[in-house]
Amino acid sequence: MFTPKYPPQDTAPVPTTPAPNVYSPVPYNPTHAPAASAPASNRPTVQLTPGSTLTLVAGGGALVLVVGTVLVSMLLAVAITAASVAVCAVVIRSILKEHKA
Repeated sequence: MFTPKYPPQDTAPVPTTPAPNVYSPVPYNPTHAPAASAPASNRPTVQLTPGSTLTLVAGGGALVLVVGTVLVSMLLAVAITAASVAVCAVVIRSILKEHKA
């Protein structure tokens, strides 16, 4: 029951190793001319209207408020955890002190 059972020996033929290929580097010689660049445009890429500017400012403000709320809540969670660990340490210390005396 506890004797190991080994798989049968592999009967596949031994692969023959091909002769290694000799690497001969070839220098790179470009033969084509570079492509012409696009003409410069006189228009600005993004056109901001007063409405879109207001939307961007409001969205940025909302993002700052949300990220700030999340960070403050995480800091509060860490502070509460640290305070509870400190209270537990004081209680355990007082219990051990009474037990010793």
